[in-house]
Amino acid sequence: MKFMLAVLVLMLASCTVSYKFNGASIDYSKTKTIEIADFPIRSSYVWAPMGSIFNNELKDIFANHTRLIQVRRNGDMKIEGEITQYSQRNKAVTSEGTSAQAELSMTVNVRFTNNANHNEDFERQFTATASFETSQSFTSVQEDLVNQMVEDLVDQIFNATVANW
Repeated sequence: MKFMLAVLVLMLASCTVSYKFNGASIDYSKTKTIEIADFPIRSSYVWAPMGSIFNNELKDIFANHTRLIQVRRNGDMKIEGEITQYSQRNKAVTSEGTSAQAELSMTVNVRFTNNANHNEDFERQFTATASFETSQSFTSVQEDLVNQMVEDLVDQIFNATVANW
């Protein structure tokens, strides 16, 4: 039994495996700070709380899943942009010709600058959608739908900027 334990300890000591569960692949020796600007709403259709919900979630994902220090200016990385579209459309129709399901969508335009490696810079649009049954009141589901779309959008932005999949 002692022999098996000694072999197991030696095997574990000789092998090292490193996993990053947050998906971020950042060289912290070159990149220490990030500047995340508030995204203004430039959409013609607006739900006022969505701007602060989006901006807070975007900052939170970087605070919770990286060691980057958020700064107001001159960051090693910079994320800025605007919420360009927020709209609702019919997705499914009943046999009577009325709407059965609707889809809400949100699009953000993102400009990313990596001052440590400008080959990674981009400007790109990200879109998320969420559906709901029209038997539900839109005002009763809007906050949940926006939260779902914001979570999807910030995941997309996080993966595009610091997770090199």
